[in-house]
Amino acid sequence: MYYVIIAHDAEDSAETRPLYRQEHRERLMKRAEEGRLLLAGPFTDYSGSLIIIDAESEEEAQTFARTDPYTIHGVYTRVEVRPFKKVFPED
Repeated sequence: MYYVIIAHDAEDSAETRPLYRQEHRERLMKRAEEGRLLLAGPFTDYSGSLIIIDAESEEEAQTFARTDPYTIHGVYTRVEVRPFKKVFPED
């Protein structure tokens, strides 16, 4: 099942984000290589990011969000995880 992760940036994220970008991206790339990342990217207003992952359970998605380097190091101040039903495009 897909889960949407809505991550809210800290006010100083422009300064702290580059410090942890490589670790964050490597983690996302690993999930993409496993075929378990639908999409990921920042909002253009610099308020946060959107990540959609394939996970076995909401608990797995919550753990993924909580253990992201950006969450651990305070780039994200809050993450929301919600189940998501992909309708289009059809697989």
